[in-house]
Amino acid sequence: MATKKDLRRLRIKRGIRKKVSGTPERPRLSVYKSNTAIYVQLIDDLNGRTVAAISSREINAESKSTNIALASEVGKKVAEKATAAGISTVVFDRNGYLYHGKVKALAEGAREGGLKF
Repeated sequence: MATKKDLRRLRIKRGIRKKVSGTPERPRLSVYKSNTAIYVQLIDDLNGRTVAAISSREINAESKSTNIALASEVGKKVAEKATAAGISTVVFDRNGYLYHGKVKALAEGAREGGLKF
């Protein structure tokens, strides 16, 4: 059953997705957090395809939890994959999560890696 916190996040997510859309030149950088990992995708919404994706499990497979340092590392890795695909600017989709903690660390890591948003 969805909790009150989950329903709030989904309502915020719908509001964000009304305004944010990815293009081939400027894809959407979508963040998803679970209890054990953090996932990032670069999505081209016009063509309906994922350009690049990475998770904290790919970087540190033996760890069962994420922290801010690992989230920052995921941001840097997604920036590397994006530049390899020829992408320099993205639209940030925090997916209803607050811009705080792991989400903020991931965004700052992506900026350090060379992405602009």
